[in-house]
Parts: sequence; structure tokens; C-alpha cells
Amino acid sequence: MFGFTEEQISEFGLTFGVGGFVLFMVFIIWDLARKSEAGRLGTFVMFFVLAFGILGFVIKQVLTWMLEK
Repeated sequence: MFGFTEEQISEFGLTFGVGGFVLFMVFIIWDLARKSEAGRLGTFVMFFVLAFGILGFVIKQVLTWMLEK
């Protein structure tokens, strides 16, 4: 399709699709913390837990890239 292989399209979708989803989750958590009046500590804990999920995805991508070389 348009000169791209299936692998290239999936890699693009995975990278930018998950990136966009993560940004959307950041917005959702910020909105949830604001509406629930979680305070600074509660907001920090929410974003800290989200950061672990993002970090896991980034580590997976880096390890996959390193093992393919």
C-alpha cells in the first residue's frame, strides 16, 4: 500500500498510535485528578503509576531495537 510494506505500516502505527494513546491517557489522568480534587500528592501518584507503564513500553522498544542489530 503506497509503496510501504506491512511491517513498516505496523511499526509506524505502533509507535505513533501508542504515543498518541499515552498522550490521551495523560490528559485523562490530569482531568480526573482535577475533577476529583486529588491534591498534589494524589496527582503525583497517578502520574507516577502512568510513568511506569510508559517506561515499560519504552524499555520494550529499546530492547527490541537492540536485539535486532
